Amino acid sequence: MNLLGNLIWIIFGGFLIFLEYLIGGLLLCLTIVGIPFGVQLFKLAIASLVPFGTVVTHTPSSTGCLYTLMNILWIVFGGIWVALTHFVFGLLLCITIIGIPFGRQHFKLMALAFTPFGKAIN
Repeated sequence: MNLLGNLIWIIFGGFLIFLEYLIGGLLLCLTIVGIPFGVQLFKLAIASLVPFGTVVTHTPSSTGCLYTLMNILWIVFGGIWVALTHFVFGLLLCITIIGIPFGRQHFKLMALAFTPFGKAIN
């Protein structure tokens, strides 16, 4: 079932989301200051390519002030807009019965996009 969900996801926009995150991550990695944020966008790119079957977990060492500071910087400089975009798409997809599984994936991506530092994708 995960394979079918991922194939439908990729065909109907998941690949475009993946490319957007990938290009954004590459652009951020061009600067030295943006490398940690680019790595987080790569994490989001992988999760957005195949969201069905992926699990987002907290890393064991995610309770540090560095993760908190980086998440605050992330939220201030664009993470809030990415999370709100996933939230709106999740709401729109949950209007129909067929779109509910895809809306749930957007809500999972929203949580990851809001605070990506200190989280791992399994």
